[in-house]
Formats: sequence, structure tokens, C-alpha cells
Amino acid sequence: MLSVRDDTSMHRPLLEVCVESFADATRAVEAGADRIEYCSALALGGLTPTPGALAQIKGISAPCMVMIRPRPGGFDYDAGELAIMKHEIALARAVGAVGVVFGACDRDKHLNVAALRDLMSACDGLQTTLHRVFDEVPDPFDALEQAIEIGFDRILTSGGQADAKSGADQIAALIKQAAGRIGILPGAGVTAFNATEILATTGAAELHASCKMTDADTGGNCVADGRTRVDVSRVADLIAVMNRTANQCLR
Repeated sequence: MLSVRDDTSMHRPLLEVCVESFADATRAVEAGADRIEYCSALALGGLTPTPGALAQIKGISAPCMVMIRPRPGGFDYDAGELAIMKHEIALARAVGAVGVVFGACDRDKHLNVAALRDLMSACDGLQTTLHRVFDEVPDPFDALEQAIEIGFDRILTSGGQADAKSGADQIAALIKQAAGRIGILPGAGVTAFNATEILATTGAAELHASCKMTDADTGGNCVADGRTRVDVSRVADLIAVMNRTANQCLR
């Protein structure tokens, strides 16, 4: 059963939290996350979850977007890899995912429109997010129009910068150009300390964050085994800031 946002949270931007395990998805939702981006191997930028991990989606009480990325590295995929991605999209649908997250480019970092259209043909009934391949394109404003034409529901972006705070001005310009035709989801480095500034600058309706633990949180042990773990206190703090920001805007 999907979680229901309370009256206060309905007035604030939606928070999507990316996780690499069922346990972290559950903790993030309990701490207030509205939507989950479900991945594996976040240390590698996020890959498609294993079939076993996908099978647990129905136990997550929030909508889940599934990362579709068959390998680490760049996003210039060959025909075999694209076929794998279409199969993974079908698996995500079969287990109850609300949507999928994917991207593809050519050798020159332009969006691979033909490949993306082919993948989109497998996404009927699913929400679709163009991931941060978007931040590698030579002309993001041209790529924005391509993403709209292809049919994406939203674009995850840091505004072409290392983090969403640094790219906030460009994100704001993208939102202005999009004019409601596609969602723009600021992500990368979003925390309780900068969310208010990002929201004020961009006017975004959603935020994307990992809220991950750092070495300082666990005495250096949090990534020793290669995993990226969600810090529920960071999720809760981010939600609290977003609520306060929304309430101030309503006054």
C-alpha cells in the first residue's frame, strides 16, 4: 500500500531518495521519503537492481522508480545492451515499479534519440526519468526539447555542475524553458543545509537526494564493505527543512 502524504507534506516539494537496498528503501520511507529511486551499486553511480532485489518492490510502501543501467561506465550502449535494458524495464513493470530511470548518449555525448525512443517503446504505463546523462550533453536546452519529444516525464539534473546547488541557476532556466511540459528534478548533493536555497532559486516541485551516511557518521566503517547506506536522520532533517520552507511560502 502506497504511503499517503499528510496535509503539511502536500504543500511541499516531493522528496525522492535513491537507495541500493530494500532495507534502506524501507527506512527512507519511514523517515518521510515520498518516492524511491531503487538501484544497486550506488558507489558506481547506480545500476539496475538484481531480480531478487526487484522482487521486493511490492514490500516498499512508496512509489518506486527503478534504475535501468546494465553496467558501470558511460552511456553509449550497443544493441545487445539496449536489448538487456528493455528486458529490465519489463522486469520492473512486472514487479510493480511505478516507473524507470534511464538514459543513453552517443560517442559525442549527445542524447541517442533513436536508442531512447526504442527504450521508451517498452515503457508503456510507466513513468520515465531521464537520468544524469543529461548533465553530459553539449547543449542541455536542446536536449531538454529532445527529452520532451521522446516522451520523458522528468529529467534528473544537477544543472551540469557537480551538485544541484552549484547548478541551481541553470536548473531554474531549464524549468522556465520546460514550462510544465516536463518535470525537472534537481539532484546531486541535496541536503538539509542547501535545500532551501535550491528550492528558492529553482522553484522546483521535487528534489532528489541520497541522504547517505558518511565516514564521519560511523567512524569510517560506512563504506568499508562497498555499500552506500541511507542515514534516516538526514532524510528526516531534509523533510523538516522542506516542510518549513513550504510553510513560509504559504504565509
